[in-house]
Amino acid sequence: MIWQQVYDPFHNMWISTALAAIPVVVMLVALGFLHIKAHIAAGLGLVAAFGVAVFGYGMPVGLAGNAAFFGGLTGLLPIGWIVLNIIFLQQLAEGNGSFKILQDSLSGITEDRRLQLLLIAFCFGAFFEGAAGFGTPVAVTAGILIGLGFSPLAASGLSLIANTAPVAFGALGTPVITLAKVHGYDLMAVTAMIGRQLPFFSLLVPFWLIWAFAGRKAMWEIWPAILVTGLSFAIPQYLVSNFIGPELVDIIAALVSMVCLVGFLKFWQPKKIWTSPSLKGHETDGGTAKPATVIVKHSPQALLRAWTPWLILTVAVFVWGLPAVKTALNDLWAPKFPIGGLHNLIEKVPPVVTKPHKEAAVYVLNGLSATGTGILLSAIVGALVMGYSLVEIVRTFFRTLWLVRTSLLTIVLMLALGTLTRFSGTDTTLGLAFAGTGVLYPFFGTLMGWIGVAMTGSDTASNVLFGGMQKVAAEQLGLSGNLMGAANSSGGVMGKMIDAQSIVVASTATRWFNHEGDILRYVFFHSIALACLVGLFVTLQAYVWPFTLMVIH
Repeated sequence: MIWQQVYDPFHNMWISTALAAIPVVVMLVALGFLHIKAHIAAGLGLVAAFGVAVFGYGMPVGLAGNAAFFGGLTGLLPIGWIVLNIIFLQQLAEGNGSFKILQDSLSGITEDRRLQLLLIAFCFGAFFEGAAGFGTPVAVTAGILIGLGFSPLAASGLSLIANTAPVAFGALGTPVITLAKVHGYDLMAVTAMIGRQLPFFSLLVPFWLIWAFAGRKAMWEIWPAILVTGLSFAIPQYLVSNFIGPELVDIIAALVSMVCLVGFLKFWQPKKIWTSPSLKGHETDGGTAKPATVIVKHSPQALLRAWTPWLILTVAVFVWGLPAVKTALNDLWAPKFPIGGLHNLIEKVPPVVTKPHKEAAVYVLNGLSATGTGILLSAIVGALVMGYSLVEIVRTFFRTLWLVRTSLLTIVLMLALGTLTRFSGTDTTLGLAFAGTGVLYPFFGTLMGWIGVAMTGSDTASNVLFGGMQKVAAEQLGLSGNLMGAANSSGGVMGKMIDAQSIVVASTATRWFNHEGDILRYVFFHSIALACLVGLFVTLQAYVWPFTLMVIH
């Protein structure tokens, strides 16, 4: 029997919206204010979501349970699989001293923590976002930063802030491609529109990142380097998105930015070197900050051995992200399992879609093509290069699995919560509340994308969830559908830093377990402030000349 979603069960949008928000509020309050452990907070949120879906929205109990189960499977693969294997590689590199050599070589480029942050969190992170997405950049950069001596809060929080501007074109353009495919947007038009919004924030975010870390005065001390980083990312981001397409936007922009910054630092260094590993104002953040790294010279052979596992990782992640490779691996083995008691048994209805649409629930066990598998293979090859025996590799893997067990449980529960809210329609209720804001819709429609990513952990999922609604609402208000479709993705990138999945990945990568609430409290202001700035910019594009000249209809 088909169950149709209901978006206003109480025939009063205020009451229905308040009810729909309960699961998210429960989880965020438990995590951010009551200091409850992340897996327990996620469990409480899931229980609240189940209650709201069944008793508030009339969702059959079996459908609700199966939706949560489907989400939990997604939490294990691909998200948990990425986290497990990147921590596995990190453990191997630390175990034989290679990670220490890598730290020394990065410090050799610059001792200044602010510049290290630009290079690793922003540039290097953007490359991994473009190649893989799905938590990979935060896992990699937070792990490197903690190894360089950054405090756990700095390594976690700043990796999350840095991983914003690249997200819309992450995983070889997957969020934009999905938006166009699912909701009928012209791919090049909506890609170009995003490319006319995000470059302004690609320029802003590096300044914001260093201000958040070291304060305004310390930021201005290195403004030339920040400007080089931001401009060399923003310009390629605009050019590639407007004249080539979405697939290589982040990868090209990240590589150009990295080369420009490293080249610039060969001729320029700040007068004062910032060596503090902690956030300004958070010097005692409860973590175990390491002292500033002492620069040690290593032989070329030692440097090559230390960097080889990470070079292998970079190549593997890039190759695994290529559509042709994914297709070939999926053709080899990727069994599909329709979730019984859920697949095609739930129907989305207008105004979210133009006509009733059945929701598919098919779990693809794409173990070969999953990014985490590429990371695992690179970790094993890297371990052999580093001189590990097969027995030591297996022992380290299972030790890593035990180390991240709670984080994996948390990710499973978070994805179960997000999937249940999507299938029950409660997240759509929140979206419809934003859609009813009339002339202010460009601002609040952007925040719709923000809340979509904050709830689902994915710009792709947010685009699937709200992309159609954005198009319908924009056309009813006489606005460009491409503008608001792009705004959903551009606003969504700022929600990436507060989604529970990303926070758990960051806490696991830094091994700052049970401090997810501290990370959430730190990044929340940055997330909402940047999302509001994107909303204001989209509003200018909607109504104010000369910004309206940027809009593609």
